[in-house]
This record gives sequence, structure tokens and C-alpha cells, in this order.
Amino acid sequence: MTFRSVRFKQVDVFTLAPFKGNPLAVVFDADALDTAQMQAIARWTNLSETSFLLAPGDARADYRVRIFTTRGELPFAGHPTLGTAHALLESGYVPKTPGRLVQECGAGLVELAAREEGAWAFAAPPMRVTPLPAAQYDALRAALRSDAIDFDAAPCAVNNGAPWLVVRFASADAVLALAPDLQAFTAIAESMGAHGLAAYGPHAAGGPATFEVRCLMTGLGNGEDPVTGSANAAIAMLLEQQNLRPGTRYTVRQGTVMGRDGRITIDYDDEAHKVWIGGASLTVIDGTCRLP
Repeated sequence: MTFRSVRFKQVDVFTLAPFKGNPLAVVFDADALDTAQMQAIARWTNLSETSFLLAPGDARADYRVRIFTTRGELPFAGHPTLGTAHALLESGYVPKTPGRLVQECGAGLVELAAREEGAWAFAAPPMRVTPLPAAQYDALRAALRSDAIDFDAAPCAVNNGAPWLVVRFASADAVLALAPDLQAFTAIAESMGAHGLAAYGPHAAGGPATFEVRCLMTGLGNGEDPVTGSANAAIAMLLEQQNLRPGTRYTVRQGTVMGRDGRITIDYDDEAHKVWIGGASLTVIDGTCRLP
């Protein structure tokens, strides 16, 4: 059998330390691959997401990306957005506009901007918000096995390309202690069109971050996600809608219970009406991949 080789990187996203963030496989020069081939590769890497770099179809974009979980394609996801940009830039790509990138994906065009110390941030894409009916609050409390849900911030299904049910808790400790009945929660999430739980709660003043976040997957089947850009974008924009945002910048820690130490920075640009989700990325594996 004849194979062709393409560049391949495995990137740890939202961290500066290997094995502490969320890994992403990046396959370069993927224009010749069809959907079935991309899905087969994503199943093989067995990571939460695998991204495929393609030539852009929109002249405004620097590149196009397709993002796959082990089960299906996503129109947008946060850590693949940052990880793919990191891999592309590390390979020598020069952006059309210095310090800026435009990614073309299933959700449309996503803008990225350079941050300090080599980190990048993406502008949170538009989202649809559907509040959870109050009649389901008791069922949610039972499914999550927690009396620490903060219902003053209404739980909401938020879809920005990846659909999450966002739930606020009274504290970071309550988030870390979560041990939900996933079968019961899945029924609630699916009734709202969501594929996972995005749980967040505040740390005490002087803590390691402003919020602790955990993301538990249901419909796409990857268990707990270590560090999640789309969910943090959803939380950030929901905080603004619910008049709960903690100033113009805050930080997130995620992945703690998995032995990770993901770090995310959220910046509100009120003048441009954008919310930026930022973090560092680090290449852990750099080489080539054989493709049929």
C-alpha cells in the first residue's frame, strides 16, 4: 500500500507545562481527505478533538479547519481553535495581519489575537441561550447530587457551536466535589439540546483563579473534558448577560480533578463588544503522519 506523509503535531492547550492542559491532534495539508477519513483519524487519535488544516475558502481567512471528536464533527470548539493556530504559526506561517488570525470553520469566521508571552485568544462566537425551565430545577439538583447550585444565576443551555448546559455553583469546592448521576443529567441536557455540563463556581479571594470549571460530556462521549474553550466562552458571555461578570478580566482553572492545571484568561473588550478567551499552547509531539 502506498502512503503519503503530512505534518502532524500534538499540542497541549491552555498550559505551559507538558501534560497539564488539553491535548489536540493537528493534521496538516488535509485538503485531500474526505469526511470519513477525517473521522477515522479522529477515532484513532482517541483525543477529545482532532483538527484538520485546509486551505481557506474565504479570502478573509488565514486558514480553514475542520474539528472532529471521536464520534462526530463540531462546527466550532475552543481548545482546537487555539491549538490549531499555535501549530500553524509554529510551522512558519505568517499571518495576513500581524498579531491577528482569522479562522474559517463550520461556525463561520473566528478572529484570534496575539497575547503576552506567546499566548493567543479567540473572540467568542455568537451563541444561542435557552434558560432551563424552573420546573426542572429539582430534577437538575437531583441529577447533579448537589444542594450547592446557585439558581440566582439561571442554568441555561448555551450553543456557540458546541452545546453546553451551563450551571453556576456556590463555590469552587462544590464544583470540585461534583459526582453527578450522568444518566439522569443526560436526559435533562438532551431535552435542552445540550451535549454536556459546564459547571463553574467562584474561588475565595486570593485563590488560584476567579472560577473553577468542570465540563462533563454526554452526547459526544468523551467523559470529562480537561480544559474547554467553548464552554468558557459560553460561561463568559452568560456572565455578561446575567450581569454577573467580575470586572473586565478574570481567570479560570480547569482540569484539577483530572490532575491537569489548565489556565484560561477571559477579557471583555467593551469598546469592540467582544469577549476574548485566551491561553497558552505547547507542542508535545512534532513529526509526520502517514495517510492512505
